[in-house]
Amino acid sequence: MRKLLAVLAFLGFSAQAGDLKIALIESKTGALESYAKQTETGFMMGLDYYTKGSMSVEGRKLAIKVLDDQMKPDLGKSLLEQAYGDDDVDFAVGYTYSASALAALDVAKDYKKLLIVEPAVADEITGAHWNRYVFRTGRSSMQDVLAAALALPDEPASIAVLTQDYAFGRDGVAAMKQALELIHSKARIVFEEYAPVRTTDFTASGERVMNALKSAPGHKWLVILWAGPSPFAKIMDLHPERFGIDVAPGGNILPVLQSYKAYPGTMGAIDYYWGFPKNPANDWLVAEHRKRFGGAPPDFFTCGGFALAGAVVTAVTKTHGKTDSETLIQAMEGMSFPTPKGEMQFRKEDHQAMQDMYVWRVKAKPDANDPYDILELARTVGAAEIKLPIAVGH
Repeated sequence: MRKLLAVLAFLGFSAQAGDLKIALIESKTGALESYAKQTETGFMMGLDYYTKGSMSVEGRKLAIKVLDDQMKPDLGKSLLEQAYGDDDVDFAVGYTYSASALAALDVAKDYKKLLIVEPAVADEITGAHWNRYVFRTGRSSMQDVLAAALALPDEPASIAVLTQDYAFGRDGVAAMKQALELIHSKARIVFEEYAPVRTTDFTASGERVMNALKSAPGHKWLVILWAGPSPFAKIMDLHPERFGIDVAPGGNILPVLQSYKAYPGTMGAIDYYWGFPKNPANDWLVAEHRKRFGGAPPDFFTCGGFALAGAVVTAVTKTHGKTDSETLIQAMEGMSFPTPKGEMQFRKEDHQAMQDMYVWRVKAKPDANDPYDILELARTVGAAEIKLPIAVGH
């Protein structure tokens, strides 16, 4: 803990010569604040774990500067310019908000310095707008929906999607269409409902979805793609079962998942749930997080930050402390690195981290003494099963 406090002192960036300087850029203000806090917690815990408490790599003390883009892409871009230019960081990590991450990609290219994205999910980050200075430890929208598609039964189905009207939602729907073409030729999306990001009344959206699905052929599914507090419970209050509609709410953070307990047997896919992976890193993360945070286990953005730390420490160890961009890129392309989910690997073609995903079921009989005992593992979707397309031109 003493070493962790020492590195936290560098958050104002009073770095010394030879220190390994990293800018962590997040959306600490706004709707994604909880995601950013989890990412930061996971990153610092991961650095503690993977450096064995030394908070140094190859003799270089870690100096971390945490910056808040406030969910403003222009600010996210300028913060990265300052980090590269004024602070001369070795590389930058983070970005919670996909629009901010996308705005920052060309900055990495212009400065020829590394940016590791976590947890922003827009496919374009390692797709159409990618450049060779960009890596991503976080999963992409396409990885999410490919795992979700594998969770659906292979049968004729009509699917409606309820999602948010911004890049996350529209990217998710586009990715889902592509995923269904790859995996489930018998299923198709018949209706798309895009709600404003801050919607709280889902009555009109729910009625439009149910009107579109009630006479549709095959198994009827409503898939919810949502960042933040999920409308799942409010949709269930409209009783979609009247029309034979099953609801797939998707993964979410633990406070949201707790609302799923009223619907045992509900299934979906998720990037990480604290009780699923079985490995020393996850065991340590769960135990230490419960110790530090009043018994609460880590959430999936915490795991993402921890995985980000694993990538940073592995890369700098592999280069023996060198952090010039070309040396790092050569080391990181195809590099495997440890995470609480198990081993991930950066794909050489687009620097996307290939990783396992999980199909879950809400427990019928959770542990009454543990409010965070919510899901049971239906199956692990291995990284090799997720046939993530490579963007044209890579």
